[in-house]
Amino acid sequence: MVKHLGSRSSAVSIWMRELRDVLIQTDRLRFRNNLERIGFAAGYEISKTLPHQKAAVQTPLGIADCYVPKAEPVIATILRAGMPVHQGLLQCFDQADSAFVASYRKHHADGSFEISSHYTTCPDLNDRPLIIADPMLATGASLVLAIDSLLENGTPTAIHIVVAIATREGIERVERKYPEVTIWAGDIDDELTAKSYIVPGLGDAGDLAFGPKRQH
Repeated sequence: MVKHLGSRSSAVSIWMRELRDVLIQTDRLRFRNNLERIGFAAGYEISKTLPHQKAAVQTPLGIADCYVPKAEPVIATILRAGMPVHQGLLQCFDQADSAFVASYRKHHADGSFEISSHYTTCPDLNDRPLIIADPMLATGASLVLAIDSLLENGTPTAIHIVVAIATREGIERVERKYPEVTIWAGDIDDELTAKSYIVPGLGDAGDLAFGPKRQH
């Protein structure tokens, strides 16, 4: 299931325009803030889908019936680019536990690359919703590897993926392996270059958020 958050005129579509704009995106703080806001907006929508239960709360004047999640989610992110989206989700689910996956594109001299993943830390996922933050869903290869790694820590009640931009190809790859996943995307692009960069996309989200890195 795919939820296209920016398909209508909304705050998300405004933030997506700013994320893509080559002039605005040079402001790293603003770029990170817009990714955070997309994470929060997606988190709010995800919160509506999670099981809740009634809980009584004492006010200064009496007792009020409220609703609380039956189980707090685990929010996972793919380092490093996913951190701003992760932070936005934490603003929505402030009692959630966190998980982290370190993966990157290992480039070769001929221009090809492979996904290298060498670190995962995650709490017990059994009977809890899992939400994965990653700003770009390009080919879907790194995301599938991340899910594989995370699920070694239990069976969640649901899996949600939050991205700023997804491609049709990446969505299809994830759905082939994990058809039960729900993908929440700020926007959806149709094209990937020969080097698997999203077009029109927004560039390298990690570099724009945190500065350029040395290629390995």
